[in-house]
Amino acid sequence: MKVLIQRVKRASVTIEGKIYSSINSGILAFVGIEKGDDKEKSEKLAKKIVNLRIFSDENGKMNLSLLNTNGEMLIVSQFTLCGDCKKGTRPSFDKSASPDIANELYEYFINQVEFNGVKTKHGKFGADMEVSIINDGPVTFMLED
Repeated sequence: MKVLIQRVKRASVTIEGKIYSSINSGILAFVGIEKGDDKEKSEKLAKKIVNLRIFSDENGKMNLSLLNTNGEMLIVSQFTLCGDCKKGTRPSFDKSASPDIANELYEYFINQVEFNGVKTKHGKFGADMEVSIINDGPVTFMLED
């Protein structure tokens, strides 16, 4: 499981020309599900992300978590994170989980973030989405399990 997170001032998902969901200050999380991923990995990453101290305190140091700042998380499925670009010029997606398993774990990840106390919004699994981001920093991290 791979999750690319970005600290944002604002982020939104648009589907078919209409805003589907949006957040203000918080984290935009792109989630890629690979073959062999399971609920345990989803739980571990959700807990890690909501507690990750990537927000600035009163001294400008990254010392606060999403929970400390009452931020939100916008979660977007992103199977291309599982793409392998090592050979040739066309990515291979052999490592990506099947859509039914990926959707189940994507929904489970959303539930786990909420279970850990963070208000979430999300994209629509499998949809063609436009994601708008106002980065804060920018601050971007790749988490894998």
